[in-house]
Amino acid sequence: MAVALAMIVTAAPAAAQTPAQAKDPAAAVAAMKDGAYLGTWQNPSGSVRIRASVCGDKVCGTIAFANDKAKADARRGGTDPLIGTQLFEEFTARGPREWRGRVFVPDMNRRVTGTATLETADTIRVNGCAARVICRNQVWTRVKS
Repeated sequence: MAVALAMIVTAAPAAAQTPAQAKDPAAAVAAMKDGAYLGTWQNPSGSVRIRASVCGDKVCGTIAFANDKAKADARRGGTDPLIGTQLFEEFTARGPREWRGRVFVPDMNRRVTGTATLETADTIRVNGCAARVICRNQVWTRVKS
């Protein structure tokens, strides 16, 4: 369950989309042109790293590194291979520092609604809930290259 606990997080109310973002999906990409969300991020335990990038008109995060325990937990949940799996899917801007999309939980083999809020240039708070019952909140940190 290490990967699941790393991914499922307490859903915080999201900021409303601006009218421009609601009408023009490309506005989500324009809102992130400063690159604040892009790059490599790791969960608090350092067991998983994602590479956040632009995927079409949205932001996604693909697993670039996972330690052996995270890989084994994911495999038991039905996700194999873990590296290359899209963990954060279809994230769109919901405010100046907040994005909303889906989070894939590899060791549960399910997707949950989640948010990512940029707290500082090097920290993102990831929130999400499965069935509004199992909720978690984590702070991911930027990996400097």
